[in-house]
Amino acid sequence: METLACIKTRRSIRRYADTPVTKEEIEKVITAAIDSPSWKNTQTAGYVVVTNPEKKAHIADNCVLGFGNNQKIIHSAPAVIVLTTKNNISGFERDGSATTTKGTHWQSFDAGIAAQTLCLAAHDLGLGTVIMGIYDETKVAEAVELPEGYSVSALIALGHAEAEVPAVKRKELAEKLTVIE
Repeated sequence: METLACIKTRRSIRRYADTPVTKEEIEKVITAAIDSPSWKNTQTAGYVVVTNPEKKAHIADNCVLGFGNNQKIIHSAPAVIVLTTKNNISGFERDGSATTTKGTHWQSFDAGIAAQTLCLAAHDLGLGTVIMGIYDETKVAEAVELPEGYSVSALIALGHAEAEVPAVKRKELAEKLTVIE
């Protein structure tokens, strides 16, 4: 798929077919995400892929702050990816001092780049994704036994879409673009 077409046609998928995601598909998606750029090539993003039905149910029922939409999504998706980042690396010098006034902001920025790369790769392979941000970070970290010094940046459902999702209206270019010449 051409890059611009992939970007234009990717949708957030919230309902999944009852079709498993293969190990090969997971590996291709994660390999693409690993190729994402990051602050000074620190590559702090990590990926915990949960396909175990009981573990997914635990995350859905206990870790998403009772948010019903996320619960339904996680229950129906064949896989949920816990996107993680190593703390205090992105945006920091080797001595631990912040490089810019953004402080820890770069950690989230790098995670966002990785998440979008992952989602576009999945779409290119015919898979659907949705990035979820409503969760209890401590409970998710405990559920996947995340080591000390790492944070949960997002939950991403992964699977085959139950149905095609129509595009939502986007704002016009003139409203979003400023060019200073």
